Amino acid sequence: MTDPQRVEHRVIFDFEVDFSNGGGLQGQEFRLDIEGDRISDEELAAFLIRDLSLLMVSDVRIVRKETVQEQHKRRRPAPAGETTGNGHLVDLSHSVEDGMVTYRGLPAPVVCDFLSREESRSHYDEGTEFQIGRIDMCANTGTYVDSPFHRYADGADLAQLPLDRLADLEAVKVDVTGASQRAIGHEHFRSYDVRGKAVLVYTGWDRHWRTDDYFENHPFLTADAASLLADQGAALVGIDSLNIDDTDDGARPVHSTLLAQTIPVCEHLTNLGELPESGWRFSAVPVKVRGMGTFPVRAYGSMR
Repeated sequence: MTDPQRVEHRVIFDFEVDFSNGGGLQGQEFRLDIEGDRISDEELAAFLIRDLSLLMVSDVRIVRKETVQEQHKRRRPAPAGETTGNGHLVDLSHSVEDGMVTYRGLPAPVVCDFLSREESRSHYDEGTEFQIGRIDMCANTGTYVDSPFHRYADGADLAQLPLDRLADLEAVKVDVTGASQRAIGHEHFRSYDVRGKAVLVYTGWDRHWRTDDYFENHPFLTADAASLLADQGAALVGIDSLNIDDTDDGARPVHSTLLAQTIPVCEHLTNLGELPESGWRFSAVPVKVRGMGTFPVRAYGSMR
């Protein structure tokens, strides 16, 4: 039932959309529920891109618009951070296993006993045993976070990274699974409010994890995408791919831009498809190690 004290509005408009990979889209008498009684052309273009799940948009022109009082026909999504039901957690990290390869050329982890259960029996009372494990591992293993020290000698290391850049961050998922190109440019992010948020790029590349295909022709962000995210104040940027940069580009512009602004990078995420675009929070906290720039995390999304 509509609240009689609340006046609802809908904007009716015509639009033209150009795509960066060619072609365009036009619409007449398009209707969109809005909050309040007015909306700018820029806000309307952003809503349109999200509402139609448009990709590779280079320009949106609002040709005509009219705002009318009408009851909203669709249930509006809950604002980010607002609960819609029982809370749950979604694991967004890969398991670290003995001998697995995360990135070609880097050593695989060795997971073993430092003290086995059998050996421990001589240290404790009868019937009591423990296992103490040991792992020899490159820092870039599994799902991990990069701190500025990974790129810059005077940048913050893992122990200096503030928790408000790693834990309980409002999150937005940018779905680029339908993109026709590997390079994910700034046009994919223009319609999102990323300030203070974890921006997680959902490519679907995690489907190749632990296969040879994972290392070849992976999706990555462009330099202009990194600049936009840094300029707009993203708190953290993550991707479910081999690398957030093009590994053929030795300058690593995305790492360079983001880490220069103390924006942590989280790579090798997984299961992003199980979460909505917004309305959830993200955490990926590494061990507090001094003098290191990268370390594995248990990344997860929380709906509550």
